Amino acid sequence: MSDSEGTDSENSDGDCIDKSPRDTETILMALDQISQTIDVMTSVVGRLRTYVQQQEATATSEKSTDLRAEMQPDRILH
Repeated sequence: MSDSEGTDSENSDGDCIDKSPRDTETILMALDQISQTIDVMTSVVGRLRTYVQQQEATATSEKSTDLRAEMQPDRILH
C-alpha cells in the first residue's frame, strides 16, 4: 500500500511521521468528546456534593430540633 492509500509512513523506530488530515480530525473530535464528558461529570459531581450537603444540613437540623424538645424546661422527668 502506498501513502496515498491511507497508511502512514513510519521511521525505523515505528513512530508515525506523516499524519493524514482525517487522523487529526478524528483525534480532535475524540478530544472534544472527552472534554464534554468531563464537563458533564463535573456538573454531576457538583450536584451530588450539593445533595449530600443538604442531607447533612437536614440531619443536623433534625437533631437540633430533637435536642431542643428534650431540653424543654416545662418537661417533667419521672
